[in-house]
Amino acid sequence: MKIIIIENELYLAQSISAKLLEGGYDTEIFSSIKEAMQSDGDVYLLSTTLPGQSCGPLISRFKEKIIILMVSYINNDTVSIPLQQGAKDYIVKPFMIEELQRKIEHYRKYQELKQQNRFYADYTQSLLKDIAVNINVEKINTPIVILTNYPRLVDKVVFSYVDIHRKPLSFIPLAEKNWKAKIISSPPDSFLYLSELQLLKKLEREQLFELIAGHDFILSTTSDFETPFEMIELRTESKLYDQNEILTIDDYVKFIVNNFQYKFPDTELSKKLGISRKSLWEKRKKYGIFKKK
Repeated sequence: MKIIIIENELYLAQSISAKLLEGGYDTEIFSSIKEAMQSDGDVYLLSTTLPGQSCGPLISRFKEKIIILMVSYINNDTVSIPLQQGAKDYIVKPFMIEELQRKIEHYRKYQELKQQNRFYADYTQSLLKDIAVNINVEKINTPIVILTNYPRLVDKVVFSYVDIHRKPLSFIPLAEKNWKAKIISSPPDSFLYLSELQLLKKLEREQLFELIAGHDFILSTTSDFETPFEMIELRTESKLYDQNEILTIDDYVKFIVNNFQYKFPDTELSKKLGISRKSLWEKRKKYGIFKKK
């Protein structure tokens, strides 16, 4: 991690740099905003009392980085305005280097978590982008149980729902042995996504219903059970089957035709299925699958 120190008091800048070097950080010192504008660091320690210099341009340029203000006194110009412009925090001179390091590490971990969350959000969106649901997610009233023949449909609903309502999410697979502990330890304001209800025995289901009473949640199941909560049903005939599912021949052919008839010409599609073009036409007629021109 490289730390840029912007401070016109050379002795102070060198003292901070030396102590940070001892802590394993790489540092670079600049005495003016103008010089630091071309720098490349992870953390910026910015003095807000540089004579005749405005912090705004530097904060604007590096606001995605960790900017910690070093201030001699607190007022609008030294703290409030720079924080509004994008600086992350401030520390009052003179300060203990340990206090500064705690702030640096706090924001470093925060940045890592933001990047990690962004990665998982992008990855999840990519996985679910081709899955279409036939309900208006905005109008779903939770808590609710969703009966489905394809769990990815519920995944799409849940991630869309928490994105719309800006809710923190706790995912609890009921296939895991510690699902009870996870429910009990979940943050009070978190939205619960509980999957695979069909794996629980009757007594376990009753225990689950007692535990989640009072929580906000979506509970998914592939089997129809009586529950004390409202239930809706989501089904699809065109799903990407999991590897552990065994399909009938008819289901397999229907799936392949539905999902690949626009990617391959009929000659190649029938060849891949091991049937004739006539048989392919007959199966389309049987399944009610019509290829648009």
